[in-house]
Amino acid sequence: MSREEVGLTGGWEPREYQKPLLRYLESGGKRADIVAHRRWGKDEVALHWAAIRALRRPGVYWHLLPEASQGRKAIWDAVNPHTGKRRIDEAFPPSIRTRTRDAEMMIHLKKGSTWQVVGSDNYNSLVGSPPLGVVFSEWALAKPDAWSFLRPILAENGGWALFLWTPRGRGHATRAFESRARDAEWFTLRSPATDTDVFSQEQLARERAELIAEFGSEEEGHARYASEYLVDFDAAAPGAYYAGLLGEAERAGRIGRVPHDPALKVDTAWDLGIDDYTAVWFFQQAGREVRAIDYFETSGEGLPAIVQAALAGKPYVYGTHHLPHDVMVRELGAAGRSRFETLGGLGVSPIAVGAAMDPEERINAGRLMIPLTWFDAEKCAGGLERLRGYKKRWNRATRSYGGPMHDESSHGADAFGEFAANRGGGPVVRPAARAGRGEPLGWMG
Repeated sequence: MSREEVGLTGGWEPREYQKPLLRYLESGGKRADIVAHRRWGKDEVALHWAAIRALRRPGVYWHLLPEASQGRKAIWDAVNPHTGKRRIDEAFPPSIRTRTRDAEMMIHLKKGSTWQVVGSDNYNSLVGSPPLGVVFSEWALAKPDAWSFLRPILAENGGWALFLWTPRGRGHATRAFESRARDAEWFTLRSPATDTDVFSQEQLARERAELIAEFGSEEEGHARYASEYLVDFDAAAPGAYYAGLLGEAERAGRIGRVPHDPALKVDTAWDLGIDDYTAVWFFQQAGREVRAIDYFETSGEGLPAIVQAALAGKPYVYGTHHLPHDVMVRELGAAGRSRFETLGGLGVSPIAVGAAMDPEERINAGRLMIPLTWFDAEKCAGGLERLRGYKKRWNRATRSYGGPMHDESSHGADAFGEFAANRGGGPVVRPAARAGRGEPLGWMG
């Protein structure tokens, strides 16, 4: 950066281990993915780089957190403990501003640029000029659809994108990083605390000990330490139900290529979201062995669209479709029909309706089934991400775990547990298609 730019951004100088990223960006690089330990200074680098770019090329620049409320706390109101100043004031000093809009978390700059903190959960509602530069902070917790939306905009206008995160188990951020590391167009950096001078060995040992004490479990405390300080992609998230078992499955070679066997019928297991996700697993069974060959997930769709997208066009001969007990509930908005009847009218048959059960029963069944299961790594990637992310609720007041957390991971995990709990048998019903409600589709098994 020029001497003028250093002066305008408060004389900031990058730390030694941050310089390779800055050299890449200074040389004209447009895509960077940084997975680094806590206190690495990821957002600090991004703030100053955005300020420099905004001075050079007038335009719109966004700093995205998974939710806007997180952005206010972590970026807009955050104070640098070493200087006592707000981080945004260090990166965007008053001398280069024309206006600051606190409600919108937006800064207008003298050379015509704007910089704003926004939530990546609400990316498609943002209006105005398209951005020239974006930062995805806490990328592992963000919706990957946000990047799918912004990528063509930046490709068209020559803009840049910077991804910053700390691992939270294997998920979309991990998969993207491993793919980008093989792409010459990307700068990628994986930086554990053992490779920087932020913490001494004594401090790291103390951090690990405190996390173990905080979680009340050496296994879970070390898992959080390995994830946040050692940047371990395979560390189980604290409170995770299935991540450890899936790690064992991966080491045993049971997550890889699992082809569909035309000689075996394909059973499905569903979790139907009303206003959120619907998840469908596809299984084949050979003796005691379970093969997870496919996974489907969607949100915001009606049952006809879900059935068409999930089941049609696949080369499968279907066996039993496993659904939870609430599929029998009648819906006022569907002329009093249950989803069971609606699915039957769409050709989904036979259906095995599971009994109402405590979530822990379903979870325990899932734990018992994973050691018997082979997973297709590619077709089940989304489902594996959901299983790895499925975890207990952490109660800060009691400093203890409760039951399962309901989030984007719970639907795929519940569908998996539904099959695990009921695959051995149970009442199977063949819904009858009723007049005026559609006939079974010819592609159904």
